Amino acid sequence: MFCLRGYWSPSLAPVREGPVRHHIKFNSVVVCGARGPRPRYPRVWKTRKKIGTISKSQKLVECIKGLSNVKEEVYGALDSFVAWELEFPLIVVKKALKKLEDEKEWKRIIQVIKWMFNKGQGKTMGSYYTLLNALIEDGRIEEAEELFGMVFSRYMEGLPRTFFMRMISFYYSVEAYDKMFEIFADMEELGVRPDGSIIRMLGDVFQKLEMMDKYEKLKKKYPPPKWDYRHIKGKRIRIRVYPDSNPEVAAKGDPDTDELEELESTHLNNELDEAASSGLDRSVLDDAASGDLEYM
Repeated sequence: MFCLRGYWSPSLAPVREGPVRHHIKFNSVVVCGARGPRPRYPRVWKTRKKIGTISKSQKLVECIKGLSNVKEEVYGALDSFVAWELEFPLIVVKKALKKLEDEKEWKRIIQVIKWMFNKGQGKTMGSYYTLLNALIEDGRIEEAEELFGMVFSRYMEGLPRTFFMRMISFYYSVEAYDKMFEIFADMEELGVRPDGSIIRMLGDVFQKLEMMDKYEKLKKKYPPPKWDYRHIKGKRIRIRVYPDSNPEVAAKGDPDTDELEELESTHLNNELDEAASSGLDRSVLDDAASGDLEYM
């Protein structure tokens, strides 16, 4: 028989029961060569300093308000202001434009809007109207007419009535009656109903130019409204309008229309009762219903 006294095999080694313990330790600190642990800087999008849009818009106004009217200087300041933004701060710019409009800084408004348009941002009807108003207030008439022509040709059927009203009121103030009539003709061709202020200005021009036949046609086509609608505490309230601004004369009326007016007043009282039952103050509604409004 063979002697196995001096022979050792790993299969014959005693097996220890239980978990195997490793004595090797791993260091969780990242070491960069011999310079020690690498510092961890906070991420930009995880910063704890949160600044609201109101304070940002205020900083934007203060940033450009003290600059000169040089285009490159203003554009450079605006570019540096939005350099670290992940997205274009459209809301901040809109609030800054509103603040500049309240302060009547027309040149700054024109510069900011043109810079925003060059970035391809904010091309909305509100921005176009703000730019148009700023150009008119700043006396840059040719640019305003060019902008209105561009917007009118591009958004012909969807152009808001405020653009026509602004141009007509401007031409009325400078007594450019021919251009005023052209814009009014475009409104009628597109089916845009004019406002009461436009009718009043056109009527004054027709009377001044002694064009009484057109004045009568205008009054016949666009008569003064009998009712006006106002929103009081979220409710739409109908209010009687007196064109001659004299409620005593308007209250006399015709005997043939007394029954109709009585029915309308009854209907109005029912509407006021429903509005009062929904939580509105009855005294406020009565004052609104009996208020006198001038026809513009």
